[in-house]
Amino acid sequence: MLVWIVVAVVVLYFVITYNSLVSVKNNVEKAWSNINVLLKQRHEELPKLIDTCRQYMQHEQATLEKVIQARTQVNEARDQHDVTALGQAESALRVGLGGLFAVAESYPELKSNQNFLMLQTRITGLENQIADRREFYNDSVYINNVRVQQFPDLIVARLFGFAKESLLKFSSEELADVDVSQRFNAKL
Repeated sequence: MLVWIVVAVVVLYFVITYNSLVSVKNNVEKAWSNINVLLKQRHEELPKLIDTCRQYMQHEQATLEKVIQARTQVNEARDQHDVTALGQAESALRVGLGGLFAVAESYPELKSNQNFLMLQTRITGLENQIADRREFYNDSVYINNVRVQQFPDLIVARLFGFAKESLLKFSSEELADVDVSQRFNAKL
C-alpha cells in the first residue's frame, strides 16, 4: 500500500511539473507572437514613413537607407525566429529611426506634414509597445530557463525535451547614454 502511495505521489509530481513546464513554454511562445505582431505592423508602416520623408529629404539618402536596411534585417530575423539577430537588427533600426526623426527636425515642411506626423506618432507608439512586449518576452524566457535548470524540475524538463530559450538582448547602442548636448547642437 505504501509503495502505491509513493508511486502515485511521484506520478502526480511528474504530471504537475510537466503541465507547468508546458504552460511556461507556451507563455514564451505567446510573448514571441505578441512581439511578432507588432514587428509586422511596424514593418508595414515604415515604407510609408520613408516614402513621405523621401519627398522632402533629397540630401539625406544615407539616413533613409540605414532605416531600409535595418527594416530588412529585422524582417529576416523575425522570419527565422533568430532572437539574437533580431536584437541586433532592432538596435540598428532604433538608431536609424532616431537619426531619421532627428534629421526631420531640419525640414519644417516635413515636420508639418500631417502624414509624417501621423506615421511618426504611430511608429513611436509601436516602438513603445515593442519595448513592453520585449520585457514580457524576456520575463517569460527567464521563468522558462529557471524552471528547466532547477532541480527537480530539470528531470522532467530533460525527460520531455524542454529547453532553454534565448533572451532578446539590447545592443550597447541602446544602453548608451544619449548625448543631449550633441543632439541640440546638430544642424543648427
